Parts: sequence; C-alpha cells; structure tokens
Amino acid sequence: MARTRPAPPAPPAATELLAANASTPPGIRVGIGGWVYPPWRGTFYPPGLAQRLELEYASSHLSAIEINGTYYRTQPPATYAKWRDATPEGFVFSAKAPRRITQARRLAGTGAQVEDFIGGIATLGDKLGPLVWQFDAGRRLDGEDFAAFLDLLPKKAGSRPLRHVLDVRDEAFITPDLLALARSHGMGTVFSESERYPSFADITSDFVYARLMASRSSEPCGYPAAELDAWARRARIWQAGGDPQELPHVDTTPAPKQPREVFVFFIAAAKERNPAAAMALLQRLRGEPRPSPAHGDLAAVQRR
Repeated sequence: MARTRPAPPAPPAATELLAANASTPPGIRVGIGGWVYPPWRGTFYPPGLAQRLELEYASSHLSAIEINGTYYRTQPPATYAKWRDATPEGFVFSAKAPRRITQARRLAGTGAQVEDFIGGIATLGDKLGPLVWQFDAGRRLDGEDFAAFLDLLPKKAGSRPLRHVLDVRDEAFITPDLLALARSHGMGTVFSESERYPSFADITSDFVYARLMASRSSEPCGYPAAELDAWARRARIWQAGGDPQELPHVDTTPAPKQPREVFVFFIAAAKERNPAAAMALLQRLRGEPRPSPAHGDLAAVQRR
C-alpha cells in the first residue's frame, strides 16, 4: 500500500507574528516579491479577502515589496498611482526594470526605453525604492556597452533621487572591475542567497539590497530560527555601516563605514513560506517576543 507523505507544517498566522501595522526598524526594510500568489490565500491572506485588497493587506504586514511584473511589462502611470495610494505611509516598492531593456542586443541604445520606464514608475513618488536591473545568466555582457548603459540611468526623477541596483548573473562579468564601476555610479549590487545565481555581498553604494532565495517548505517560517537570527544580525550590521565578513565577497575593497538603508526580500524558492519568513525577520528586528511553536492557521485566528 502506498504511503502517504505527511503534509508540511502550517505557516504561522500573520496575526501571531506581528500586528497589522508593520512599523519598520529604522533603516531596514523587509518584504517579498509581488503580492498576487494563490497559495497565499487562506494562509497569509485571510479567507475571503478580495484580491483587490491583497496589496493593502500585504503592505500593512510588511515594509516593502519588490514588483516583479514590471520585468515583463510596464504599467500605465494610473496603475502605479493606484498602488501608491493603496499602501501606508512609509511603505516602499522596489521594481525590476523591463527585460526588453536589459536583454537588448545593444544596451547603450536603450535610452528612450529607460526614460519611458522611469517616467511612468516615478508616479510611485516617495514610495519608489531601488530599481533592479537584472542581466540574466547566459548573456555575455560587453564591458564598454555595459558602462555606456550605466551612463544612461538617471540619478533623479524630477527632484527625487533614484537608486539603481545591478543584478548581474554572468559569472565571468562579476569582477572587481564591475564593482568599481558600480561604486563610481553610486549603484548597488544584489546579494543573492542562492545556489543557482552568483552570490556576493560586496557593498558598492549607500544601501544594501539582499534577495534571500533559500526558504524551505518544511519550515513554517521558511527558515530555521537560527538562520533568521543570523539574517537579523547581518541586517543590523549592514544598517550600522558594517560588512558581514562571513558572506562571500569578490574583492577586498573595504566599504566606507557609514549608516546604510537595507532592503531584504524573500524571493522564490518555497514561495508559499516567504510572507511568514519576512514577518518573522521583521519581528526579530523589532525585538518582539516570538510566537509559540504551536502555530494555528490564519483562518482560525481571523475567526476569533
């Protein structure tokens, strides 16, 4: 007779992890990739919550969201305005730039497309965080073309400063020269906690951008408690101007000792666990008591 595999443990209820107002530890923002994902309904999102209210709910429990949909197609300014107005004061979106730009044969010739993308997404106003420029593995980058492309990226949208972060996945291109180029432009580089993508934690700007991509279905909070404790410690070190040396680095150039804004996103892997992971990390950063190991499901909590 076939053996039935036990179901993975239920994720912690959102209301067990933190209150509905996710106040952010100063200088550190924690979130997830996107907000529309059916397995979050009835686990992260309360049963019966209208889909149009999911962004409002997610942004009240997290302090940032990385918009992934912009990688595939841009949105009209009215949509960005709607997202802006649905989220609380102090909340921040980061966004992946369109692949039609980063996959262009000649990056230096995409100036009009860059202008169009930034002109629209700038509608997010004070809620616009870093823009992620992802260059996928398998694409060989040309140094001169890449440098010319970085010259195209504006430092401001109107009077608002812009922050750019480079997610380069061509192993051969990740060298001290790339880091020096990013530093010369004040651009960040993505730290990916991933076995699939290059992972390096060199600091190149006045902010740190980490994409944690190792959540596990077997863990109710995506990560074991000790690993979440370690990420809380690293986030605090980054924010205070330090550089966790246990993480992989490309070169030995010391980062200036200065406070930094830190963005930590739980992305991909066991995606169904990522909201719980983000909330558990926020809880640690805020120094709040942790819930007991016996987690009820969100549906039960919402009915109380």
